[in-house]
Amino acid sequence: MTRINYLKGDATQPQAKGVKIIAHICNDLGGWGKGFVLAISKRWKEPETSYRDWHRNRARNDFGLGAVQFVQVETYVWVANMIGQRGMKTGSKGPPVRYDAIESCLERVADKANELSASVHMPRIGCGLAGGKWEKIEPVIIKTLCESGVAVYVYDFE
Repeated sequence: MTRINYLKGDATQPQAKGVKIIAHICNDLGGWGKGFVLAISKRWKEPETSYRDWHRNRARNDFGLGAVQFVQVETYVWVANMIGQRGMKTGSKGPPVRYDAIESCLERVADKANELSASVHMPRIGCGLAGGKWEKIEPVIIKTLCESGVAVYVYDFE
């Protein structure tokens, strides 16, 4: 089993050798425009374009909570658009974060990481605009990624 490596820095500039997957949370409404996605869009256009197309064609694909879209942005870098957030605002059902959907997403990311022999890089997913708690998300990362032997790097932006 691997452990989570905590780093200070920018998750869009992964600090590791080899193939890397940058994982982040998206909402299920097709909205892209706040939070970590802005940092992704600053570096690469493909993840946003792919996400919007995925949402636009959702009647004919798997777009929805728990789904993941992998977008290759460089030879050794992929972005995982993970649908782990219901809506965008806190409402009567609490914050938009959906822990079960994040777990499903991370299981898919673990499979892809093992297929590619990749490490996984992320901010503290689900804890920003999604309103989640790290003490609930960290054990899910350990269970899905670390216990699958995937090297995981979590970045705290300075």
